[in-house]
Parts: sequence; C-alpha cells; structure tokens
Amino acid sequence: MSMTAGYERPRDAFSLAAAALAAGGSDDLCSPLRAAVAMPGAVVSTLGPPMGSQTVCASSRLGARIDEIQIDLGEGPSWEALRTRHPVAAADLRANGGARWPGAWAALRELEVTSLYAFPLFVGKLSIGSIALYSAAVRELSGDDLAGMSRLAAIVSGTLLRRGLDRLDVEGAEASDEPYSRREVHQATGMIAARSEIDVDDALMLLQGHAYATGRPVRDVAADVIARVLDLGL
Repeated sequence: MSMTAGYERPRDAFSLAAAALAAGGSDDLCSPLRAAVAMPGAVVSTLGPPMGSQTVCASSRLGARIDEIQIDLGEGPSWEALRTRHPVAAADLRANGGARWPGAWAALRELEVTSLYAFPLFVGKLSIGSIALYSAAVRELSGDDLAGMSRLAAIVSGTLLRRGLDRLDVEGAEASDEPYSRREVHQATGMIAARSEIDVDDALMLLQGHAYATGRPVRDVAADVIARVLDLGL
C-alpha cells in the first residue's frame, strides 16, 4: 500500500492524470486521482471476488482507515458504487448515508472526513473494486468532475485487472496449449471486440478476466463465447 501527501490541481488535470495512470510505471495510483479534482485524499481498493478485498493504495492513514471500515463492514459508498456501477456522492456525511449504510456511516462520522465520493472499478461484467475520494471539509464535485473521474476509473480498472492476470501468468499458461485452443481464443477475442466495439487487447483482457474470476481455463471460456453460451460484451 502506497501513501502520499499534499495536493494541487494543475491545468488540464484530467488529461495529466490519465497520462500518469496509463503509463503504469508507479504503484501509486492515488496521487493522479486526487490531483485531478484537487481532493485531499484518495484510496483505491479491490472489493470481493475475484481479487479479494484489500487496499491497493491510500494517500493517508485516514484513507486507509476509511477503506478498512468499509471492507470490515461490507458496506459503504465504495460497495454501493461497485454494486450500482455508478458514482456515489456523499458531499456531507453529517447529513447523508445513515439509511443506506448505517454501520459504515456511524463509523465514518467518527473520523475527520466530511465529503466522500466513490467510483466503481469494473471491466465488462467483471467487478474489480472502487476509488474513494475524501475531504475533511464539505466538497461539491461537478458533473464534469464525476464524468472525468469515471473515465479515470476505467483506466485504473484495466490496470488492476492486468496486474492480477500478470500474477497468474495467464498468457504463459495459454502459450503451451494446442494450436486449436489458441485459435478458439483468437476467435472469441474477435467476437468480443466486435460486440463491444473495443480493441482486441481489451477484448482478450475481458476473456482472461472472466476466466480468472470463475477459475476456468481461458480456452473453455472462449469455447462458451464462440457457442454464444456466454456474452462478455459491455
């Protein structure tokens, strides 16, 4: 878990954040995210299967504690964002959240945090986790801010899934398969790409991600896609 401090919003903040996240050279995913909207703190976490619930990065100990509360209780804005696949805004925790996540709301109100925003992380139909942005003071994010953060969340989602797949060395395992199984993977990848209007690299990641989540060989998932038993389209 990485921790960072200090923030300032530069010009073209979303473009700069997107470039930093897409470069993929740092474990600190939080700094570009909070800089994009000049928010004091950010935390990125994976939630539930297939990657398990854990904090990936937090910009402060407060952020780590916000994440810990939600993971321990299994509720909160981050879980709601992932479940609904929409941003969740709690601009003032003193007024909002008690009915939706009473346990987390009560615990969060004990901390020095007033505003909390959560953004879902997912790739296709595969759930990954969430981004949470927080502030001790009341902060209102605009519609453009929410849309920009959602675009950044898509980049983070892909990054976390690729890291998970790299750990499993999916590509290395597939390389040893028979040529026919590789043809199935290529065919299924092409079908997903056409169905979702995405490039083949992202389509392959969706295929591998579903295999990762379900504990099945990639070639078996590919066969289901080809047979139209499984639809991985966005």
